[in-house]
Amino acid sequence: MAVRKMKALKVLALFLVFCFAQVYVQGELGSPGAGAGAIPQRLITARLTTRNNQPITVNGNTATTGVTILTGAMLETGDQVSATVDLGPLGSVELGPNSRMQLDFDDGGFKVKLFRGCAAVKSKGNANAEVATEEGASEKTNNNRKAFGVCFLNGQLSPQTTTTAATGGGGLTVAQWVAILAGAGAVTTAVIVGVAGGGTGRGANPSP
Repeated sequence: MAVRKMKALKVLALFLVFCFAQVYVQGELGSPGAGAGAIPQRLITARLTTRNNQPITVNGNTATTGVTILTGAMLETGDQVSATVDLGPLGSVELGPNSRMQLDFDDGGFKVKLFRGCAAVKSKGNANAEVATEEGASEKTNNNRKAFGVCFLNGQLSPQTTTTAATGGGGLTVAQWVAILAGAGAVTTAVIVGVAGGGTGRGANPSP
């Protein structure tokens, strides 16, 4: 009986070793990135810059220059405040005053869902950039157009040729945003006041 039990234990041990070996092989084959042909994705870091370091709202929280923006973030600007998100190798997007957008991005490009106001995008290399609305309106970059600006108006996107479209010169000035808004027929009193105050958020000083 002892010999028979020993044989049975040996057979069981061999069976368990075989099962564990199969699980290990299956796990290795199913690992993401396994194989010589796997191409690692670029790590995209998005950084926020606000004009004059004034605060905006990101996902309901106050944010200023230097904050890292994650994909899916909701950004909202107030009166006289614009903001730029630098997406590194993908390009950049600038949000005008009194505007609201959702920004999504991955290794291939980025998409702006514009709910209010104006946005300007600039794509780099082979990255794709798109501005869209909930109503289905959409504008995209292509090989012949790497940068553009649009404003949300009555569910549509109104292209603006007056914008410098996130040219990297520190963002559009309040005066430039007024020209864009005027082209879209959406100039607001708050923005006009901003121009009168020099675009710094302070009131005009008529004294010499």
